Amino acid sequence: AAFLTLTRKRGAATYAQTLQNMPETQVTTLENGLRVASEESRQPTCTVGVWIGAGSRYENAKNNGAGFFVEHLAFKGTKKRPGSAFEKEVESLGAHLNGYTSREQTAFYIKALSKDMPKVVELLADVVRNCALEDSQIEKERGVILQELKEMDSNLMDVTFDYLHATAFQGTALAHTVEGTTENIKRLTRADLVSYVDTHFKAPRMVLAAAGGISHKELVDAAKQHFSEVPVAYKEDAVPILPHCRFTGSEIRARDDALPLAHIALAVEGPGWADPDNVVLNVANAIIGCYDRTFGGGKNQSSRLATLAVEHNLCHSFQTFNTSYSDTGLFGFHFVSDPLSIDDMMFCAQGEWMRLCTSTTESEVTRAKNYLRNAMVAQLDGTTRVCENIASHLLNYGRRIPLEEWDARISAVDARMVRDVCSKYIYDKCPAIAAVGPIEQLLDYNRLRSAMYWIRL
Repeated sequence: AAFLTLTRKRGAATYAQTLQNMPETQVTTLENGLRVASEESRQPTCTVGVWIGAGSRYENAKNNGAGFFVEHLAFKGTKKRPGSAFEKEVESLGAHLNGYTSREQTAFYIKALSKDMPKVVELLADVVRNCALEDSQIEKERGVILQELKEMDSNLMDVTFDYLHATAFQGTALAHTVEGTTENIKRLTRADLVSYVDTHFKAPRMVLAAAGGISHKELVDAAKQHFSEVPVAYKEDAVPILPHCRFTGSEIRARDDALPLAHIALAVEGPGWADPDNVVLNVANAIIGCYDRTFGGGKNQSSRLATLAVEHNLCHSFQTFNTSYSDTGLFGFHFVSDPLSIDDMMFCAQGEWMRLCTSTTESEVTRAKNYLRNAMVAQLDGTTRVCENIASHLLNYGRRIPLEEWDARISAVDARMVRDVCSKYIYDKCPAIAAVGPIEQLLDYNRLRSAMYWIRL
């Protein structure tokens, strides 16, 4: 009874209180250029990880897939800890480890009890500095990756987005898939993987991030002890200067009438990470919203496009996206529909884009801003999400942007800003289109291009 009384007396923090009471992100840069960042909280667990500014965008046609291959091998043993010894040590901590590779980032992180933070830092440093890359493990993982590539071919949404990058950034590094090609995976050697690690795993391109019940001073001390020997790149190659990935208005169509549903994505060139237009475009995307047939609400949803989809049975689902990279991005929408509904769904979706450019209302913007605020706070639920947020901010913006600043940026958006920014990126622009499945009804590119503007008398 006493416990229940105590619980009832605890008041929920308001949104404003949440923004003001967020723990400070502390950042320390070591002599070799490694950035150590943490956010302390009263948690019995912590997430510690290394984020590296390296991914498929840093690869070429010959070694595309090397980063993904290295990620697969990272936790398979080090020179100091053979595979079985590494796994036993992690299991003895009761820890959970994971990693991923994207087009511009590679991450290795471990979630464990807060008291084990120093050991976690040591394990991560061993992975980054001394990954064994044994020939036996390489051959074993080669088979695993080839099997994954076959399975990925059945995920039509992922296939569509890979095609979208391939056509939007054709001839550039952003056109590469993260996983690489089957031919590359078959022929990559240990020397190729070692070369990739030696080239890109440099201290100035790394962030050691942590969130949870940890002390920043203890984290820095552990980093100095275990990461001080991570190679320092020469100043000119600390962050490689990448050629601008020029956006191309074009299309890729992979027609297969044996498939039951069509996957279609349409995008224009969006801004890079640090561009302030991103906040306005995210508000615009929130106005359009998303939809799936499993959603409740029917035609009473706030999204006009969702209402049309329900009333006219236009699609099974749709979503908007604003995918940013260091200097460019993709802003668009993706939908899944029956073969005979493609034209109607595309007409309505492009019509919504034109409405964003010409007649967005203040009430729509207010709703979209509230949606963004909720999503912003929700994504910081848990030490792993916070840890990833810290690291990605440091890599993309050079600093951790506080929630209060994000809220101020969102609050400053109004309907005129949405109309102006959407006109800048959408109106009368050549889109990139990727379509997979029974897409006979998808109109000719020139017809779709003509729907990117309205003739107003």
